[in-house]
Amino acid sequence: MNTVAEGLFATLFPANCRLCSAPLVNISRLPVCEECLSSVRPITGGTCAICGERLATPYALSGAAGEPKCGLCRRLDPPYVKAAASGSYSGGLRDLIHLLKYEQVRPAAAVLGRMLAEAIATLEPSFGAPVFVIPVPLHAAKLRQRGFNQSELIAKAALKLNFAGKKLELHDRILERRRETQSQIGLTRHQRRENIRGAFAVLKPESVSDREFLLVDDVFTTGTTVSECARILRRAGASKVWVATVARTLKADANYAQIGEEKESPIAVAAAG
Repeated sequence: MNTVAEGLFATLFPANCRLCSAPLVNISRLPVCEECLSSVRPITGGTCAICGERLATPYALSGAAGEPKCGLCRRLDPPYVKAAASGSYSGGLRDLIHLLKYEQVRPAAAVLGRMLAEAIATLEPSFGAPVFVIPVPLHAAKLRQRGFNQSELIAKAALKLNFAGKKLELHDRILERRRETQSQIGLTRHQRRENIRGAFAVLKPESVSDREFLLVDDVFTTGTTVSECARILRRAGASKVWVATVARTLKADANYAQIGEEKESPIAVAAAG
């Protein structure tokens, strides 16, 4: 019966994978083939124990506690305890994220949510309880334009999976984005910090003091956005802030990601954050 259904689907609703253009034969709300989905792999190799950046020489860059750290985290502690990502922001994973953000294919949020859940699971053993989960907010104008906050959709999908009863609570009205910022594409690290400075604010300071927070986003590029959010929460009294993202731009993939972003449509480029 499954074979008959799949054949009927292919006949009546012919379509191609939105990532590789191969014909789709399975009935699914997500127009992506199994080959593309299975090609997405977790990050491997030595990475920084704090920010998750890939390390060329993990042993030479070990911190005082023996944990491997990148040069930036050795020079300056970030405002968050640790950041974790499921995969590299390249190839099929990058395309899948763009499918959700820029082409409004919402079923992609479920797949990305499973990947975010994997990143959260690596942080969970160190959580206190309860931990408030905050999707990185969009500015109101961007939210109206896109129609949804992709980070919130992904976070909701992730929390439905393996975290029931584990005191991870979604809170989307603690942090807000008060001003629009220009695209971060092409900016230096210093320019990114200046661009994002003052863009976020805590709406409910009474809900922040002495609590632990998990910031979630779709992509960790340089960490400028999540670092600013973490700094604002810490300044409002948060005891600890963690970061989990679906993807992370690694040094080896940075040039590819930059070129790919610059080839996006004007709407996509304007929406990038």
